[in-house]
Amino acid sequence: MTPPAAAGVADLVGLRAHRPEAVAEAAAARRRRPLVGPTGRLMIIAADHPARGALAVGDDDLAMADRFDLLERLCLALTRPGVDGVLAGADVLEDLLLLGALEDKVVLGSMNRGGLAGAAFELDDRFTGHRPADLAHHGYDAGKLLLRIDHDDPGSLDTLHTAARTVDEMAALRLPVFIEPFLCHRTPAGLRTDLGATAVTTSIAIASGLGGTSAYTWLKVPVTDDPRDMDQVMRASTLPAVLLGGEVTGDPDTAYEKWRGALRLPTVQGLVVGRSLLYPADGDVAGAVDTAVGLL
Repeated sequence: MTPPAAAGVADLVGLRAHRPEAVAEAAAARRRRPLVGPTGRLMIIAADHPARGALAVGDDDLAMADRFDLLERLCLALTRPGVDGVLAGADVLEDLLLLGALEDKVVLGSMNRGGLAGAAFELDDRFTGHRPADLAHHGYDAGKLLLRIDHDDPGSLDTLHTAARTVDEMAALRLPVFIEPFLCHRTPAGLRTDLGATAVTTSIAIASGLGGTSAYTWLKVPVTDDPRDMDQVMRASTLPAVLLGGEVTGDPDTAYEKWRGALRLPTVQGLVVGRSLLYPADGDVAGAVDTAVGLL
C-alpha cells in the first residue's frame, strides 16, 4: 500500500472531518522499524502530557495547550538525527500519522490517562487511553503506563492491579510495555514524588514484578535526587530501562550531566524526554534535541 500524502497541520481538521478513515489508512501504510536499532540506544520524544491535563511548562500554565504549535515542535524534533520515535496519546499520534511524521519511527502509545493532574482521584489512574488491542491494531511498537503508588491512597491499589493485567495483555500480544513507577505522597501543595534512592529502588522492584511475565517489560525511571545513587538503584532489576526527563528547571546543563552519568549504567538503554526538549528556555528545539542525542 502506498502511504497517503502527508497532510499539512492546517489540513488536519478538514481531513479528520471528511475522511476519518485516513487515520487507519496511514497507520496501515506506516513504515515500521525495530524497537531498538543498530546503536542499541533509544531516544524518544515524550508528548503524552496533554491527555492528563498537564499543560504547563515553567511559568506558562498553557504552554502545551496550542496543539498546532506542539505538532510543529514534534515534527521538528522527529526530523533530528538520532531521534528514534515518540510517546503520546491517541490524538497526538494520529495527528502525527496524518502528517507523515512517524515513518520509520518507534511509536509508543500512552495508556493510563485517567489520573488527571491535580484531581482528587489522581492516583486512581484509570486506563482511559490506548488499550493493548488498540496498539496492536494501529501497528504501534509499544505502550507506556504510569504507576504512582501512595501507601495512604486506596486508589493506588486499583491502578496497581490494572497495571498488572495490562502487562499480561501486552505480553500476550508480544508488545513491549514501558512502566514508569514512582512512590509518592500528597502534600498541601499537591502530589509529590519521592526521588530518594530508597523510594526509587522500591518502585523499580514493584514494577519489575508486575504480571505473569516480565519478558516484554521495560522500565522508565527518573534520576534520583542524588545522581550518585543511580548505580545502586539500577541494580534492583535486570529489566531494560530508559531515563525520563521530566521538567527541567534552572540550568539545563545540570540535567544533561545527570542523564549522562546514568546512561553509563548497564541496564539503561536510552532517554524519553519531552517538555525540556520541546520547550527549551532559549526556544531552540533542534539544539536541545541534538544535545540530548549527543548524550547517548
